[in-house]
Amino acid sequence: MTTLSFEAAGAASVAVDAKVPELVGDEVASRLVAQDPTLWGPDAEAEASIRLGWLNPGESSRPLVGQIAALREELAAESVTRVVLAGMGGSSLAPEVITRTAGVDLTVLDSTDPDVVAAALGDRLAETVIVVSSKSGSTVETDSQRRVFEQAFTDAGIDAKSRIVVVTDPGSPLDAAAREAGYRAVFNADPNVGGRYSALTAFGLVPSGLAGADIETLLDDAEMTAEILRDDAPDNIGLELGAALGGTDPLRNKIVIVDEGSGLAGFPDWAEQLIAESTGKLGTGLLPVAVEPGAPEMVSGAGDVLTVRIVPVDSDVLPEGDQVVVSGSLGSSMMLWEFATAVAGRLLNINPFDQPDVEAAKKAARGLLDATPAPTEPSFIDGSVEVRGPADLLGTAHTLRGALAALLRQLGTDGYLSIQAYLDRFRQAELEQIRPELAAATGRPVTFGWGPRFLHSTGQFHKGGPAQGVYLQITGKPAQDIGIPERPFTFGELISAQAAGDAQVLADQGRPVLRLHLLNRDEGVREIENVVRSLAAEVSSK
Repeated sequence: MTTLSFEAAGAASVAVDAKVPELVGDEVASRLVAQDPTLWGPDAEAEASIRLGWLNPGESSRPLVGQIAALREELAAESVTRVVLAGMGGSSLAPEVITRTAGVDLTVLDSTDPDVVAAALGDRLAETVIVVSSKSGSTVETDSQRRVFEQAFTDAGIDAKSRIVVVTDPGSPLDAAAREAGYRAVFNADPNVGGRYSALTAFGLVPSGLAGADIETLLDDAEMTAEILRDDAPDNIGLELGAALGGTDPLRNKIVIVDEGSGLAGFPDWAEQLIAESTGKLGTGLLPVAVEPGAPEMVSGAGDVLTVRIVPVDSDVLPEGDQVVVSGSLGSSMMLWEFATAVAGRLLNINPFDQPDVEAAKKAARGLLDATPAPTEPSFIDGSVEVRGPADLLGTAHTLRGALAALLRQLGTDGYLSIQAYLDRFRQAELEQIRPELAAATGRPVTFGWGPRFLHSTGQFHKGGPAQGVYLQITGKPAQDIGIPERPFTFGELISAQAAGDAQVLADQGRPVLRLHLLNRDEGVREIENVVRSLAAEVSSK
């Protein structure tokens, strides 16, 4: 049963009142559900015409339910009960939300960090099946993960073919290669759905269903919600949310998203990718900022911030100030937010289905891997941290504290700070605690992304959105490195190239980038935390 609610106040309410009548008059809701590719203008029409299959999730996804259940039973009969997902961006974020919300176990491998890969390989390999999810199969992270798991199965005396399941588009290079290799199963997704809108396709359903989530109810809720959203009516919740996100005037382009006990575990991270990659282009867009309850951004009063609070179904919470309060079941919420993001794209006059700047960092990383350049010398070393940055950014700074202070001085009154940690998001999870401290110290929104997965998410906004950000990149020496079968580089070299490539593209666009490399991860994290606390205490004492 679908359950949705929406309330808006302040700037969000004004946007709803101003924009929804216009959207209703243009029959945007009915045209969107009918998959009309002309909604975003002639420049977007070709792309939109092959990217709207998500509006009818049951057509291609409903037949998968029984197939996934049957495969799960087969694997269980063979004592194969651990599911690892090798995927990036939309291929991993949706299954992570679905399984965490359902309370079932799924190992999400969306990193090239050698420590993360080693941990995934070292856990119950004899009981493991790996789901390799990629639209084309050309994604370097996913291909590398498949290769190392296939080798590990073989080395352990396990028939690797029986432990690999593939999700990809029909006719893709991966589709052909997987079938030729004789892998356990190949599931084809709807090719008319882009990655970040693929939550309710095979990309979201196969790993989630194999892990034990109730994907049938997920689809039921989504399909019922799609029916509700087709009405050209002033109380259409999809139009309301889309207007609140993309229709404020002046545009509040920092969308602070906070989960206040909704039960949708990790939902802001999924919404982050959906919104940032869909809207961050042509110098405009919306920057989603996933925060914790009570975060500094929620009370800053900044004129470019809109807060969206995700609350439990049937909650009586009302918005305060410039806020939106929204609730719903997981399937309903996924359909709602996809719909609203497409509506926001129309209001922003952009194509919500392309990602022109995501490829830039990929090309830079590939170039660095091909060239195998010598590592650049640090500007200086402070404790366990190598500091790198241009002279015009660092100035006379010769300490970690001075370098970070120099970066923060570049932060404008309409800016944001992006923290990008190319580390182990499980073992170095405490590093995320610097996010609210820096938000409080600067009075500006702060995002935190784990690399390289954020490259498939907010990475598009960083390069395609407005030039308002300053960037703190944190890398670290891994405990070990892992080779990639039949590839001339290791995982350590790959993640290093990805970080350096993204920093290069940002710097080429004139974005301020400070790079910190931890010679010892545990010590380096502590040193960064201490410096951040010191800066925050200095600000609060003034």
